[in-house]
Amino acid sequence: MTSLILEVSASLIGWIALYAVLCHLNGQRGYEWNCRLVTLFHGVLVVCVTAYIGYVDGPWPFTYPGTENTPLQVTALVLSLGYFIFDMCWCVYMGTEGLVMLAHHTLSMMGMVLILWLGESGIESCAVLFGSEITNPLLQVRWFLRQSGHYEGLLGDAVDLLFVGLFVGMRIVVGGYMLYCELASSRPLPVVKAGGVAMYALSWVFMVDIARFAYRKASAKYRCWQARHKLSNGHDGTAD
Repeated sequence: MTSLILEVSASLIGWIALYAVLCHLNGQRGYEWNCRLVTLFHGVLVVCVTAYIGYVDGPWPFTYPGTENTPLQVTALVLSLGYFIFDMCWCVYMGTEGLVMLAHHTLSMMGMVLILWLGESGIESCAVLFGSEITNPLLQVRWFLRQSGHYEGLLGDAVDLLFVGLFVGMRIVVGGYMLYCELASSRPLPVVKAGGVAMYALSWVFMVDIARFAYRKASAKYRCWQARHKLSNGHDGTAD
């Protein structure tokens, strides 16, 4: 356990160091910009590592939940736990996130600590990490587009559409099937299953907010289309 604490501490120091370097080299952009660059890097890195774990290194998470952690699974969890500790502290200090996001961070950290301590169920935890983080880079790209004034238009619409599609597909549909496999298997411990239920329930809380956002954006797009259509018909009528 001592070695795990040292590894997580090293991971945390690494994320803090990356943030400090970005703030030094890119200070004109501000603290949140650089923090989101760290978040983007973490998201891409963890998605790549956990994808390799699930699709290449194995075992298959839907078939073998509750199995003993492999060294690569431990590495992925240690990397992410260090990041989440850093980001949680940053968000609390800066006051940038609401209760739902802080609850997500807290549950994620508690889950990773539990899996590292138990020494099992790392494969389904990495699968959850993959499903959770695959949409995160899109969130950061969306924020960067808004800050740089390039959000309005086709690129912003494409990012939003891809984000909503990935969230529904990965966190709700695939995540729901992953939870079913977890609950149906006799291998995972009850506390791990309870954590899976809590994380999936939190995904639905996010899903409600995303559905509201998608509805508002679709309604606004439709109203703009109606206005352009009426204007076009009015010009045609005048010409006649």
